[in-house]
Amino acid sequence: MNNSPAFSRTPSNSPSDPAAWWRRTCWVADTRIALSGDLPAGPAAPAHLAGWVADGVTQIIDVRSEWDDQSLVAGLQPQLDYCWAGADDDGGAQPDEWFNSGVDAALAALADPEAGLMVHCHMGVNRGPSMGFAIMLATGWMPVDALKAIVAARPIAAVLYAENALSWWHRRNNVPEALAMSQRNAVRAWLAHKQVDVSWVISRIRLAEAA
Repeated sequence: MNNSPAFSRTPSNSPSDPAAWWRRTCWVADTRIALSGDLPAGPAAPAHLAGWVADGVTQIIDVRSEWDDQSLVAGLQPQLDYCWAGADDDGGAQPDEWFNSGVDAALAALADPEAGLMVHCHMGVNRGPSMGFAIMLATGWMPVDALKAIVAARPIAAVLYAENALSWWHRRNNVPEALAMSQRNAVRAWLAHKQVDVSWVISRIRLAEAA
């Protein structure tokens, strides 16, 4: 499981070449959770998927509502488990059912000590990292520590739905309100300080996508 290479940042604290991170496999700390963008379309897909397998991926959680690769994966790498847990990246609140579906699939996969989990959306900026954050909460990570690890591994991760994920986790576990409020405030403060220019990151990936 290879870590991502070093990167330079723009004055906005965003990576200087977001498109280079788009489909890069980014393993998060020692979690056995990887984040990425989606598989490329067309003839590049088989080699890219084979690269995931070579990197240790055994399970895919695809959180795009706009597409699914179940047939593609089954045809190319039938040994991989594939879970589709689609959500729209519309900036609104994500429902508890979405987090439940992805996290439950992840926990089942990670029960195997040899498992490697790929969580991805289209760009690997919002939905995938947010689901990865929810999975990390469910595996015992403290919220801000999880966010730091995600962004250290994948600098283009905005984790837009992190507060949704945290609220879901609090409800799922009946977390006392005092602790929940403390964690919410810590997450909001960290996200506000992170200062990644999400619009710029997405625009750079869009340019690469159109090329």
